[in-house]
Amino acid sequence: MDVAARVTAKGQVTIPKEVRDALGIAEGDHLIFRVEKGRAVVARTPRLLDLAGTVPVPAGKRGVAWDEVIASTRKARAGR
Repeated sequence: MDVAARVTAKGQVTIPKEVRDALGIAEGDHLIFRVEKGRAVVARTPRLLDLAGTVPVPAGKRGVAWDEVIASTRKARAGR
């Protein structure tokens, strides 16, 4: 899909509706811009809560306080 847009004097661009719809972009969403080989790539960043449950947690690690997770991770990394 190729859709044109114009840059304003303030350097702003309105993302065309077709692009917003294709990427599922809505008001308040956060975007990330990446420059690759002379092109800008734009993507909607996922909401943190949308990622909940997407990473499997071993049964022995479930229910552990976050401070304990950080401490054990730092200890494991220091032992390398």
